[in-house]
Amino acid sequence: MSTFNESSARRWRARIAYTVAVFAAMALGLGSRAFADHLPVFVVDHFGDALWASMIYFGFRVCFVHKKISFALWCSLAFCFAIEFSQLYQAGWINRIRETTLGVLVLGKGFLTADLVRYSAGIAVSSLLDMAWHWRKRS
Repeated sequence: MSTFNESSARRWRARIAYTVAVFAAMALGLGSRAFADHLPVFVVDHFGDALWASMIYFGFRVCFVHKKISFALWCSLAFCFAIEFSQLYQAGWINRIRETTLGVLVLGKGFLTADLVRYSAGIAVSSLLDMAWHWRKRS
């Protein structure tokens, strides 16, 4: 097999792994909301936002698998922070979007400084897991 094909195959395997991570983060995040009555308060209050940011991180890794981990880290932080700061904008048209299930899941409802911390934590943990996965593959 040529070097190009090996590199291409490696990227596709990584994309599949990152796609699985996206769906795992989605399932865990939605589960943290759906099973809130059965989970510790700390998990209910913080994990949903951290897992949303984790999903965004892994989504960037799917799209930019050939880039460095730091690229996905900074892009996902910028994206999550932009979404959070967009919640300061309260025009009628965007609030109507936020009233839908998908709209509230993507755009949120209101600005919270604590969400920025949760997003940062979720992205940091995700990038650390990503680095550990890459380190483990090399050994």
